[in-house]
Amino acid sequence: MWFLLFLVVLLLLYRWYIQSQILENLAGKYVFITGCDSGFGNVLAKQLDKRGMKVLASCLTDKGAENLKNEASSQLQTVILDVADGESVISAAKWVTNIVGDHGLWGLVNNAGFGIAFAPNAWQTRADFAKVLNINLVGLYDVTLNLLPLIIKARGRIVNVSSCGGRLAVAGGGYCPSKFGVEALSDSLRRELRDFGVKISIIEPGSFRTEMATAEPHLKNIEHLWSNLSKEMKAYFGEQYYNQYSQGLASLVGNGSLQLYHVTDCMEHALTAVHPWTRYSPGWDCKFYHLPVSYLPTVLSDYLMCRSSPRPAQAVM
Repeated sequence: MWFLLFLVVLLLLYRWYIQSQILENLAGKYVFITGCDSGFGNVLAKQLDKRGMKVLASCLTDKGAENLKNEASSQLQTVILDVADGESVISAAKWVTNIVGDHGLWGLVNNAGFGIAFAPNAWQTRADFAKVLNINLVGLYDVTLNLLPLIIKARGRIVNVSSCGGRLAVAGGGYCPSKFGVEALSDSLRRELRDFGVKISIIEPGSFRTEMATAEPHLKNIEHLWSNLSKEMKAYFGEQYYNQYSQGLASLVGNGSLQLYHVTDCMEHALTAVHPWTRYSPGWDCKFYHLPVSYLPTVLSDYLMCRSSPRPAQAVM
């Protein structure tokens, strides 16, 4: 018994020692972050800027870029980027190339994403799925591909933002498939690029929200999808299902953690540690619910995920 306890303590100490080793000369390293208008990207850009790293932050809007520059040092630079637009990605990649030159790009943080997509699959269209996948997966791949020569040159790091929904499908729509795709893409890239000295980490946050985020856009999306359903599909699900689903979604969004630093600290560690982790899972809900449930037998995981779900009007079970 005591021997096993000693081994556990020794393992924890070794893990702490490995985790605590941080690289030197970080001030001269360039990091490109997507999706910095708000949320994780915005917090991370300012966090790395304070550490003296050369942050290149992409924003979707001019207002987002201007606000970020006003809150950071003069060293931080911004560019407008829509990751779902191939021409915008190429333009941003040229901008990064001109700035970093022979230094290469130490870090790429693929943070930009779209999450207002939660709804039953049967309520959605091909266009609904395509919009999410183009931003969360195809856009991430496009940005990575265009910046890859610079990352290889620096023997740098790629940090891809997935989700606990990339390990356990928590809702219908394109969001979870896009995050499952991020997991698969990250794994294949990690194996392909390891001989170049490039390290790849995946961030799998639980439920987090910014101070500006509300349930309103999610509820508007649900209302839009419901209103466009055929009479037959509405009859299958029923008005009560729609109301209960909307209430559950509003509660889920409203209860998300505001402590975004739990996520950005993981991103920073992935960029600055001598031995970054392959996966980071910030959020107690992710660590103690979503990840454990994802490893359970299907019959158990389905029960846990469905026990509080609304029942369709024409349910047969």
